[in-house]
Amino acid sequence: MTDSSRPHFDPTFAQRIPAGRLPELLRAMPKAELHMHIEGSLEPELIFALAQRNGVSIPYASVEDLRKAYAFTNLQSFLDIYYAGASVLLKEQDFYDMAWAYLERAAADHVVHTEMFFDPQTHTARGVSMETVVTGLHRACVDALPKLGVSASLILCFLRHLSEEEAFETLEQALPYRDKFIGVGLDSSEVGHPPEKFARVFARCRELGFHLVAHAGEEGPPAYVWSALDVLKVERVDHGVQSAKDPALMKRLAQDRIPLTVCPLSNLKLCVFPDLAQHNLGALLDAGLVATVNSDDPAYFGGYMNQNFTQTFAATGLGVQQAWQLAANSFEGSFIDAAAKRAYVDRLNAVFATF
Repeated sequence: MTDSSRPHFDPTFAQRIPAGRLPELLRAMPKAELHMHIEGSLEPELIFALAQRNGVSIPYASVEDLRKAYAFTNLQSFLDIYYAGASVLLKEQDFYDMAWAYLERAAADHVVHTEMFFDPQTHTARGVSMETVVTGLHRACVDALPKLGVSASLILCFLRHLSEEEAFETLEQALPYRDKFIGVGLDSSEVGHPPEKFARVFARCRELGFHLVAHAGEEGPPAYVWSALDVLKVERVDHGVQSAKDPALMKRLAQDRIPLTVCPLSNLKLCVFPDLAQHNLGALLDAGLVATVNSDDPAYFGGYMNQNFTQTFAATGLGVQQAWQLAANSFEGSFIDAAAKRAYVDRLNAVFATF
């Protein structure tokens, strides 16, 4: 979008909408979610139900025991339990059920478009076929629009703690299903696994016409964000909050309109920020960045989209203008076409006009 075609905030909204109605507005406004790991939406209740259905034994006596284990000190302590939870996913219907449970929650939060990450290597390493994973997830995406009013697509993520050779193998396994996902990403343990480790596989994905995104600048330094931009050539940076430590990088992100998919409750849970009041989401917006709000791994991090919005706004004092900007940014940062983006922003403005 050019500056002239980009939607602008109507100042009458801020003058008219009282602060007391902000939580209600945050919940009601249409929004896109661009950073959500579908395996991270597995609630303990569904983990137990799938374990029972598939005869998988898990090292927790009850749903309550599993919930108590969701106390993380950093990214790795979360990933350990995340991979254990994924072990109950074996059949196509399991992947469908997991995605459908998330999509129902997304619809309830007025998420109208979502681009969901999935980690095939987590499953193929356990002997689950690529076809099983992709077909189950994609079937839920297809059903979401007519049944829930949610447009949904998939982004395949490579696990960065594994090798680039394994990423290439995963890409080859996935190519027969390339019509079922729109892009590739990079996730898992960030520190010690810089983006340039995956330069060749991302170059190949670019040749194949996939959208490119990567996690960078969550726990890793601003240098990782530069590498994601200049080596991997990503169109969108997942997290990116450490960019604020590098003024030149902030200027680059603002000038090039590179979206950041920020995940506030995840950042709090993984101790990226000591408390939500110190989150830099407002500073990213003030610097003109295309920052967005997302839930990351909502089953594990204490909140889906609306909880991320309401808790972050309550803690930081962000207001009506930032609410509109974050929702508008979520559509600008998505991989839908320009006409669909305009239509969603029109819907956003219509909701704001009713408050």
